[in-house]
Amino acid sequence: MKVAIVHDWLVVSGGAEKVLKNIIECFPNADIFSIVDFLDDRECVKGKSVNTSFIQRMPFARRRYRAYLPLMPIAIEQVDLSGYDLVISSSHAVAKGVLTGPNQVHISYVHSPIRYAWDLQHQYLRESHLDTGLRSALARVLLHYIRGWDSRSANGVDHLVANSQFIARRIRKAYQRDATVIYPPVDLANMTVGTQKEDFYVTASRMVPYKRIDLIVQAFSRTPERRLVVIGDGPEMKRIKAVAGENVEILGHQPSEVLIDHLRRARAFVFAAEEDFGISVVEAQACGTPVIAFGRGGALESVVGLPLERPTGVFFDEQTVDSLLEAVGRFEGNAGLFDARHCRRNAERFSSENFKRALMTFVDARLPYAGVEQYLPYVGNTPLAMEERHLVDVTP
Repeated sequence: MKVAIVHDWLVVSGGAEKVLKNIIECFPNADIFSIVDFLDDRECVKGKSVNTSFIQRMPFARRRYRAYLPLMPIAIEQVDLSGYDLVISSSHAVAKGVLTGPNQVHISYVHSPIRYAWDLQHQYLRESHLDTGLRSALARVLLHYIRGWDSRSANGVDHLVANSQFIARRIRKAYQRDATVIYPPVDLANMTVGTQKEDFYVTASRMVPYKRIDLIVQAFSRTPERRLVVIGDGPEMKRIKAVAGENVEILGHQPSEVLIDHLRRARAFVFAAEEDFGISVVEAQACGTPVIAFGRGGALESVVGLPLERPTGVFFDEQTVDSLLEAVGRFEGNAGLFDARHCRRNAERFSSENFKRALMTFVDARLPYAGVEQYLPYVGNTPLAMEERHLVDVTP
């Protein structure tokens, strides 16, 4: 069986690329496809070569690949996958739009429908200063086109997988289709529990507007008796530094060992984004550290909040300084209820091993849709009973 794995774009190694790495480990002989590939660190593609689209050769594509968004639907549709039996797309933008035929199975692991084209359009336009004027009108026309294409392209996917219940609900809204939830993998092997906590809080993220690092920094700057360590870099760095108090230490981008060390020692991890899933939230718990998180999105599925038994964190209801500080105070007032071992045990639900097992089980059960005769072994002229092959009903 020939397998193709399709990813949106390969520029930096983030959460989606961690998922891609685990998918490749499930199918080590698969061929990899992407709109562009400018990765320096090849770990997430296991050192494999990547087949790219014509956008790879466009001017300034390395730095301005997002500017080619209007061409990406066309680019992904030009990827020829006709020689493959199974196609797995890892998609938060356009990867699921590859064209497949009736004798192929296309399974799409959806990190999210295109956020800035659907329910987050207005937020995206505001944060990009595109809420008024001619440029705003052009952006809205483009997003309307992208939204229509995104919805239509979902019809070409045989089976949708969501990375959280939150994204499954967004898929239902956008595509009018149900999705099976398989939580993304978190590499727990190098994360050990830190039981000796120090008197500081930590947050870590790429500094882009929707991550709301500015909110966290503003909140802790208002309470100088609390120390905050910020790890990460990005376009919001200058603005965040401008609002940081003396009690806020901004380290910028750091290697993973530095991040893990801070996660192990921190009193709590602070997370203010409405995220699809939020791998960093699970990584903090894997290090035995409870989480103070905005109570929307995927964090609700990965954190056991007060007042539940064996809590691993607390939630705040609004993305405001006052709401966050109230949650910090609630966390400190119930500090004795949080146990590093409970945090670790909760994080282990999202291990790489569990992800691979769930993905392979899902794929194996759906391969018959491509034509049972391709996959059932024969004894003489009689196919083995489907029950003996542990296959599901293959009636379309």
